[in-house]
Amino acid sequence: MKLQVLVLLMSWFGVLSWVQAEFFTSIGHMTDLIYAEKDLVQSLKEYILVEEAKLSKIKSWASKMEALTSKSSADPEGYLAHPVNAYKLVKRLNTDWPALGDLVLQDSAAGFVANLSMQRQFFPTDEDESGAARALMRLQDTYKLDPDTISRGELPGTKYQAMLSVDDCFGMGRSAYNEGDYYHTVLWMEQVLKQLDAGEEATITKSLVLDYLSYAVFQLGDLHRAVELTRRLLSLDPSHERAGGNLRYFERLLEEEREKTLFNQTEAGLATQENVYERPVDYLPERDVYESLCRGEGVKLTPQRQKKLFCRYHHGNRVPQLLIAPFKEEDEWDSPHIVRYYDVMSDEEIERIKEIAKPKLARATVRDPKTGVLTVASYRVSKSSWLEEDDDPVVARVNRRMQHITGLTVKTAELLQVANYGMGGQYEPHFDFSRSDEHDAFKRLGTGNRVATFLNYMSDVEAGGATVFPDLGAAIWPKKGTAVFWYNLLRSGEGDYRTRHAACPVLVGCKWVSNKWFHERGQEFLRPCGMTEVD
Repeated sequence: MKLQVLVLLMSWFGVLSWVQAEFFTSIGHMTDLIYAEKDLVQSLKEYILVEEAKLSKIKSWASKMEALTSKSSADPEGYLAHPVNAYKLVKRLNTDWPALGDLVLQDSAAGFVANLSMQRQFFPTDEDESGAARALMRLQDTYKLDPDTISRGELPGTKYQAMLSVDDCFGMGRSAYNEGDYYHTVLWMEQVLKQLDAGEEATITKSLVLDYLSYAVFQLGDLHRAVELTRRLLSLDPSHERAGGNLRYFERLLEEEREKTLFNQTEAGLATQENVYERPVDYLPERDVYESLCRGEGVKLTPQRQKKLFCRYHHGNRVPQLLIAPFKEEDEWDSPHIVRYYDVMSDEEIERIKEIAKPKLARATVRDPKTGVLTVASYRVSKSSWLEEDDDPVVARVNRRMQHITGLTVKTAELLQVANYGMGGQYEPHFDFSRSDEHDAFKRLGTGNRVATFLNYMSDVEAGGATVFPDLGAAIWPKKGTAVFWYNLLRSGEGDYRTRHAACPVLVGCKWVSNKWFHERGQEFLRPCGMTEVD
């Protein structure tokens, strides 16, 4: 057991010493948790075997002693008349029973507990659990899934059955409540009640659920339902002090509103007669358009536009390497021109890049527009790493290939960025280029603005994960081995604001991408300036 613990810990230190929580932001990192849990199960089974062996010895001893004492207690003097019986009684009580006591007190769990305690420092944190809950809620909102669908695990493209228990659903609701998200608190606490009413066993009680739910609907402005739910709570637990106080407070507010005759649905906030609540408006103005495109709705690929899209073989302005083996090029959008290239990376190249990128993965950051400092943000949920050509020959090979395809130089481009998206992984609408109010965004690079983006899809995604352009009404779906390319800047050097794009939340699957951002410097003769500002 000790040897196994040591080996297991050494492997964990080797694999996870570079991980800093935030498992939920990368499915690639979460796979390590699968193997960790498997090792813990094996360790637990070994502990159970030791415990069962110990218990078997104790049961055997108990049976033996039961038979012996039944016989001896029937005729104590006659039994002890035999000197051997007398000796064995003394010996048993002086030696054998204390030895049995030592066996019972033997802590066979020490190895497993030590293993668990040591590994626990690498386990997900409270931040991971709340992040994972937020991810499920993000998927719920983006793809219009109700809690019952998620609880039953009825998601498109899934290979494995997975269901949420009552306690799991309660954890979702409590996580939302702790963050002041009363909209999702109501949805998930109602799901908890539904599953409890269906007879599902749980450790939590209806009164606890009603306590959360009544306060959440009150925060959403539905006083009438808050009163109703609080009364239900008190019928289950008449001694609930907070519920009694809340009920008096809610009833007083209702009475005040009746007196003012001002209580109506508008002032009741988000409530409706059917106890359905509107999702609160947030910071993203194009939220509805963005999420519709993620669902494949509202795509503006009209028949007229489709007529302008073609497929062709691309030789990169007669680059010698591509004359021999041109790439298949497909138009995804006409203006701005977005193209997809096929068979850009082989499966072997993809696996090698993932292999060298994984140890370097760190939470992806965004630049704060006010301070210019890189920071993590809830609207970008992924982990990324940056690969240099010296890291592996495959990186240099892929870089050269992107240079040949685009006709742009990689000498002034950024390093190859590899990203792996986590639970509900996304990057909400953003620009790749620096705007006029971000003069110093790429100043340290000294290579100008990001003129173009080359995005490699390194995995298929079972559901979700599209790249969408809200202003265009365009949606591009991941296909392993393909890449999409577009210019972020017009030929005049001005930013093309139509290229604002987003990575939709991954509903089912594990999304890996890599991208190369080409910069202005060095492209002067490869992509000459236009004659007007809109060229």
